[in-house]
Amino acid sequence: MSAIYKKLEEVCEILDSRRVPITAKNRKTGIYPYYGANGLQDYVAEYIFDDELVLLAEDGGNFGSKERPIAYRVSGKCWVNNHAHVLKAKPLVNADYLCYALMFYDTEGLVNGATRQKLTQTAMRQMMIPYRNMTEQLQIADEINQVIRLIDKRKEELSLLDQLVKSRFVELFGDPVSNPYSLPEDTLPNLGKFGRGVSKHRPRNDIKLLGGKYPLIQTGDVANAGLYITSYSSTYSELGLKQSKMWEKGTLCITIAANIAKTAILEFDACFPDSVVGFIGNERTNNIFIHYWFSFFQAILESQAPESAQKNINLKTLSELKVIVPEKKKQDQFAAFVAQTDKSKLAVEKSLKQLEILKKSLMQQYFS
Repeated sequence: MSAIYKKLEEVCEILDSRRVPITAKNRKTGIYPYYGANGLQDYVAEYIFDDELVLLAEDGGNFGSKERPIAYRVSGKCWVNNHAHVLKAKPLVNADYLCYALMFYDTEGLVNGATRQKLTQTAMRQMMIPYRNMTEQLQIADEINQVIRLIDKRKEELSLLDQLVKSRFVELFGDPVSNPYSLPEDTLPNLGKFGRGVSKHRPRNDIKLLGGKYPLIQTGDVANAGLYITSYSSTYSELGLKQSKMWEKGTLCITIAANIAKTAILEFDACFPDSVVGFIGNERTNNIFIHYWFSFFQAILESQAPESAQKNINLKTLSELKVIVPEKKKQDQFAAFVAQTDKSKLAVEKSLKQLEILKKSLMQQYFS
């Protein structure tokens, strides 16, 4: 489908003059969405727009990102602050099509600002949009909408599978916070090998420590993993390994800084710094059970973590936690259930990745 290019102001009305910012202390809580540069920020008692709109980040947006959009659709009664441009599609322009044309627009040369980039209205008016007839616009928008609906469905399926596992945990062991079955309790040091990662060298990001063949797992790798850590982005050199420690495959990694009490199991031997604690269960427990036990406590531990430059908890806090210890047979039964559920998750995740690739392909095909 060929397209001609038109200036943004030719295909939409710019309604920025109607925006009204409200400071957090002056907002009255209500039912109407309050939007900013990157999406919903709050709900307020009044609204200033009631229309089909496209909101485009003015400042603080995801400019330059290939994954996070700079524009999004809103519909109905809402309030928009002055961090998002407000656009209304003109007749013969479909609002969804307009939004997709802007979501990942290359703003290089248009935004300015060192720490907080800004897309001024003057710069925004220079943006050029691929214009097609309405039939083609609707066809493109419908094609992308269908893919997005499938993506949302896959994400919902993953969420339901996660809920299923947690429900099975409670069914077998009760809520671990209240321990209604009065199961015996013990501490992690008594339930297996337990200790911090090692990173003796300073500075920790010394280039001489990195770039070798030994996997290095950071707190972000743990927080962004699911049950298992299956990949890594950093490695240690021989010097890096010498000042650290290698943990074996199957180790449960527990974060104690930045991301608090996030857990995941190593799928390979790896090193990690002292912001991560390693645990390997003994004959009384297993790491899959402990991983899901932590999922019930993660938010509690994070809320209790003191903040300095970043949130953190110490090894003593973890070592004193009382962990329920059901009979090992039941723990293994739960772990087997998790393994079956994980197979279903892998299939859904594969489908989700394929759909994400298809979405990117369509966006590039029609709007790059």
